[in-house]
Amino acid sequence: MQCSVGWVGTGVMGRSMCGHLLAAGCAVRVHTRTREKAADLLAKGAAWAATPREAAAGADVTFSMVGFPADVEQVILGPDGVLAGAEAGSVAVDMSTSQPSLAVRIHAEAAARGIAALDAPVSGGDVGAREAKLAIMVGGDRPVFERVLPLFQKLGETIALMGGPGSGQHTKMVNQIAIAGNMIGVVEGLLYAHKAGLDQAAVIDVIGKGAAGSWSINNLGRRIVKGDFNPGFFIKHFVKDMGIALDEARSMKLSLPGLALVHQFYVSAQAVGLENLGTQGLYQVLARMNGM
Repeated sequence: MQCSVGWVGTGVMGRSMCGHLLAAGCAVRVHTRTREKAADLLAKGAAWAATPREAAAGADVTFSMVGFPADVEQVILGPDGVLAGAEAGSVAVDMSTSQPSLAVRIHAEAAARGIAALDAPVSGGDVGAREAKLAIMVGGDRPVFERVLPLFQKLGETIALMGGPGSGQHTKMVNQIAIAGNMIGVVEGLLYAHKAGLDQAAVIDVIGKGAAGSWSINNLGRRIVKGDFNPGFFIKHFVKDMGIALDEARSMKLSLPGLALVHQFYVSAQAVGLENLGTQGLYQVLARMNGM
């Protein structure tokens, strides 16, 4: 694939995603705050960029995959950000989960420089990133989406343009709201199974193929059973996402009591020092509450 790509952010998911584009034959220039986190990509042929601005210089498409809205703002809109280095006619694609309003702002500021922009958050966690099976929800203009689609297809299986700027982020909020409610059910169900003396893995084998089946029970539930609380997606990032969703809901005068409740449980996880666990770490919080 003939394409020059800039990539910013090589965390739990970003490293694998960038690796797929490199493997596809793209010329990749990568930047991350800690160069050591990009070591494997550099060893496979990626070039190092000291700043997001350098990563974007000369790139056809520059992707960013970072943690928080403040990070997005810095790496895209900052003086050493993507838009400062990107050439007119190129595309900036933010794949972080961030604020819809920020996505709209990025689109406008990019357009003023003759640069196209897409917001394209993803779902699927570390496994989806490694296996290039992510769901990618995109906001922006269709011609730009069609231009970047061949690259998206190297990263995921389910890819959809959801509307104009910010629509990708709004769709990701729907995803996170649904996951939040599902996760509390997964955790409480597995705690019940344990207290009832059931084999939790055997329970997942059965209910995971019925009406209770979900990605969370079949993937994160099995990690819980194995005592694996390593992050496919950090608790601290999930708390951020739920906070964005609650803010957006408030602005729409929409009440989401279930989301608010789960948000508080995850804030409790942060309070006891579990913020760097995966979202399945909620099991530890409720287990402690039940003296288990």
